[in-house]
Amino acid sequence: MALHLYNTLTRRKEPFRPIDPANVRMYACGPTVYSFIHIGNGRMIVVFDLLFRLLRHVYGPGHVTYARNITDVDDKINARAETESAGLPLNDAIARVTSETIRQFHADAAGLGALPPSVEPTCTTHIPEMIAMIEVLIAKGGAYAAEGHVLLDTRAVPDYGALSGRSLDEMIAGARVEVAPFKRNPADSVLWKPSTDRQPGWESPWGRGRPGWHIECSAMAGKHLGAVFDIHGGGIDLIFPHHENELAQSRCAHGTPVMANVWMHNGFLEAEAGEKMSKSLGNFITVRELLDQAPGEAGRLALLSSHYRQPLPWSERLVMESRRTLDHWYELTADASDGAAIAPDVLDALEDDLNTPRAIAALHALRSEAAKGDAAAKATLKASARLMGFLRLSPDAWKAWRPAGVAVDEAKVTALITARSEARRARNFKESDRIRDELAGMGVQLKDARNKDTGEIETTWEVKR
Repeated sequence: MALHLYNTLTRRKEPFRPIDPANVRMYACGPTVYSFIHIGNGRMIVVFDLLFRLLRHVYGPGHVTYARNITDVDDKINARAETESAGLPLNDAIARVTSETIRQFHADAAGLGALPPSVEPTCTTHIPEMIAMIEVLIAKGGAYAAEGHVLLDTRAVPDYGALSGRSLDEMIAGARVEVAPFKRNPADSVLWKPSTDRQPGWESPWGRGRPGWHIECSAMAGKHLGAVFDIHGGGIDLIFPHHENELAQSRCAHGTPVMANVWMHNGFLEAEAGEKMSKSLGNFITVRELLDQAPGEAGRLALLSSHYRQPLPWSERLVMESRRTLDHWYELTADASDGAAIAPDVLDALEDDLNTPRAIAALHALRSEAAKGDAAAKATLKASARLMGFLRLSPDAWKAWRPAGVAVDEAKVTALITARSEARRARNFKESDRIRDELAGMGVQLKDARNKDTGEIETTWEVKR
């Protein structure tokens, strides 16, 4: 089937028709770099990485531009830098916080199997574009300056609220909005705000200050993808106020009917108690913690196990089940050839609004055929799983993965396995069992299999997860 995507703006699934098939353009909101990302952020990274991979498959790797920003100007960054400044000037402390957190983010995203985006703009390198956009908004009557601030005039946008599907009054009633006497309307969002001498700031027509959150993405997306582009993505929590304001600002500044033709949003992760997983509730784990306890591909499979628009119940059991699934896929495809075509059932599922549960079910069907020794099924399983970001390691590298903090004396393990094999050949099963128990106590799990060529029992091992 042709690619269909659910559009939050129109509230229906639609055939995807790129503005320019030679340059399909997508934007997703990246992290605010003040701490490790949690697995809810990781879900967004993985979902839109999968879409990026699918678009590259359909239109060609050289015909897709994926922009994912980094927000490196934010009060949360300032607050952390204040507590960790250790006598440094605040700007130096901020630079240290953001550079270290960006490095951590890149490592975590790569750990989940995400490809680098085509472009990764940062806010601090796009301040001139933000100032220019704000000036255009003021000139067009979509924004106003007041007491060193500049604010979006939401009443000047006739259909403000179209993305979230609520009226302006409903959004004001249901949201926490900053009350300020200089606002014309309670929902007007800050485009520019003044900075103290100690806070980060840039010179502007309205005085020294720094940008508000929403204008940052409007300016960066406009610069790198154009006034109107194909897809804008992010978590469901960004629909209001962030994406609603992006949409209003960009349309007003550029004089266009839309900012992006398709808006996509992934659902929340749920903790085991069934509540939303978030930093504010304190019931989250970070991607770094996940990667310390399980291979990145296992985390990726767990994050794709539910449809991206649905809530995803998260548990350690889900991750371990995903790990065991991948153990089997790696084992079956160890001798599979490269270059096979993608299974039509897998591609059809992904082109149906990234229906990953159906795609994974199709991979399981291929696994069943591969387990019967079907070489073509093995190759197709390998190619199809790789499209989704799996089976990217060698089988040996996959087996060699160890949880963080687990140290195993490999020479001792090898010696004990040799001693166990000798005990088995001597039919000293009591000693053989004793050695197995000793290895289990070291966290080592054994697997015995008969070599089809020699008939001998061969033993492999791995650290228990």
